[in-house]
Amino acid sequence: MTLRVFLVDDHAVFRSGVRAELATQPDIEIVGEAGTVADAVRGINTTRPDVVLLDVHMPDGGGITVLRDIDEGPVCLALSVSDAAEDVIAVIRAGARGYVTKTISGSELADAARRVAGGDAVFSPRLAGFVLASFTGRSPLPEPPLDPELDSLTPRELEVLRLLARGYTYREIAEELFISIKTVETHASNVLRKTQQSNRNALTRWAHRRHIVG
Repeated sequence: MTLRVFLVDDHAVFRSGVRAELATQPDIEIVGEAGTVADAVRGINTTRPDVVLLDVHMPDGGGITVLRDIDEGPVCLALSVSDAAEDVIAVIRAGARGYVTKTISGSELADAARRVAGGDAVFSPRLAGFVLASFTGRSPLPEPPLDPELDSLTPRELEVLRLLARGYTYREIAEELFISIKTVETHASNVLRKTQQSNRNALTRWAHRRHIVG
């Protein structure tokens, strides 16, 4: 039986690599791919795959938005560069069956897709502990579970925060998120105000203390 897979990631080069890796698997067929949330929702609802390989962070909303908007049916496996606890927990709570990082090999990814299609929950090493701790009432994060400053950030402001903390320039953030430099400046100003940090260095330390830099 052929496993029908839909690939969602905003980086075309990465999608190409995954396609090439999975093409070596005789029982897996890539039935579609998308680089934006809107294209992903439309494509998934049209092709109705068995498994969706789903990027967590994308410029226009990310994996959680896709999970919210697609029709019931396909099983979703998060595939992300981030191994941050809050990303893992959020996407699993939104309905994903598993979460693996992009360091996974092609054969391991194919096996993970087969397993989630068969009903298993699949995680990269150590990530399962985040989910277990969350659902048993013990937060895996060192910060208190309620963080008003962090919770006040919009999804886009959180994306800008992550990139600022990684050392990206405003121009690089604009290119990464497909927005103007002026918009980046506005988001950065909002982030500094909401987190009550005085400058970028202080903001970077603030972000690292909360383990939100994936």
